[in-house]
Amino acid sequence: MSQPIDARQLRAFSSLARTGSFTLAARELSLTQSAVSHSMRALETELGCRLLDKMGKLVVLTEAGEGLLVHVERILAEMASARAELEQLGKWGQRRLRIGASTTACQYILPGVLREFRESFANCAISIEPGDTPEAIESLRAGRIDLAVNLEPRSGESLDFRPLFTDELVFMVSPQHPWARARRVDRDQIARQSYILYGQRSYTSEMIERYFRADDIVLYSTMDLGNMEAIKELVKLDLGISILAPWTARQELAGGSLVALSLGKRKLKRRWGVLYWRGRRLSLPEERFITLCERVTRELVNGR
Repeated sequence: MSQPIDARQLRAFSSLARTGSFTLAARELSLTQSAVSHSMRALETELGCRLLDKMGKLVVLTEAGEGLLVHVERILAEMASARAELEQLGKWGQRRLRIGASTTACQYILPGVLREFRESFANCAISIEPGDTPEAIESLRAGRIDLAVNLEPRSGESLDFRPLFTDELVFMVSPQHPWARARRVDRDQIARQSYILYGQRSYTSEMIERYFRADDIVLYSTMDLGNMEAIKELVKLDLGISILAPWTARQELAGGSLVALSLGKRKLKRRWGVLYWRGRRLSLPEERFITLCERVTRELVNGR
């Protein structure tokens, strides 16, 4: 198998073809004429043909040289383009950021994060792929996304998890509901209520099911929705009970249109964080994105 042509030889050949002079080519390349001559002799020996002819002080291309020049110009253009792109990446980190996020994160976390992220990386193209934790894990495995803002996955996944915050799930009811008026949950009535729950196949749904199964309680969901705003509106109308984290309904709780009640003595908590492929070195934009997630979620959960 033939060896690749030395890039320095290609640049010297291109310069000679353009200037027609060993003196001018040497000056352009910051080399001696002797070095340029040696480089051309080595190139001709390697290719097994004459590339240049001398006509007095002028250097002209042979037919073989003209044929090679077409390829050399293309190669050098590609090399220049590659260098420019790498220099740009070295300066800005990367030109794209592909994010996976649950619909809850898309609604409440990402808007504040991306608004500030744009201030630092205005030229970075951002794409968002909505999906619960299982979908995000699959997208990370397939290389479709770089980072995912989701719940902590089960152990055993080949992923790193950068924790953001921990929340607690509670009953969310309408002010007209008997539990809201009594300011307490009737444990005997839990299984008899109608529930409006988020994503039947989501991690959150599985956590809720396991939590109540431990008390031999089965919840009957009349509605299964993937939109938090829709869930809250239906609960406000007293069409059912939901189980949500208070930070997703802060305005409604403050305004009295929803009432939060504890699930019981045992707490049901979730850990949110940023997922990425284990051992992968994060770029500057990715690190900045995670830092902003930490700040925005801290303010969101603390109510600032």
